[in-house]
Amino acid sequence: MIRIDVVIPQNDIEAISQALKKIKVGGITILKVKGRGKTVAPPIHASKGTEMFTPEFSDKYTLQVIVPDNKEKDVIDIIRANSKMGKIFISPIKRAIDIESGEENEKAI
Repeated sequence: MIRIDVVIPQNDIEAISQALKKIKVGGITILKVKGRGKTVAPPIHASKGTEMFTPEFSDKYTLQVIVPDNKEKDVIDIIRANSKMGKIFISPIKRAIDIESGEENEKAI
């Protein structure tokens, strides 16, 4: 099993989620976070006047999904097809346990 974390600067979550459902990837976790990267956040009005302020951190979305090793390529292809920018991080998962049923590993996801 692997964990795929995706950080994207715009909300492409709905398109990615719908495409993952088609390949039978059930659970995903979405977080709205703030961060900074290569792209600079757009300037915003600092007050009621005309003064502009460029925030150091901008809104981003993090998508987390746990999948069997054999779905890694399909999930990455879907993410890349449905988002224009961002980063994908892949980590191994040693063990997963469903709290309610006690099932483990791929049966738990």
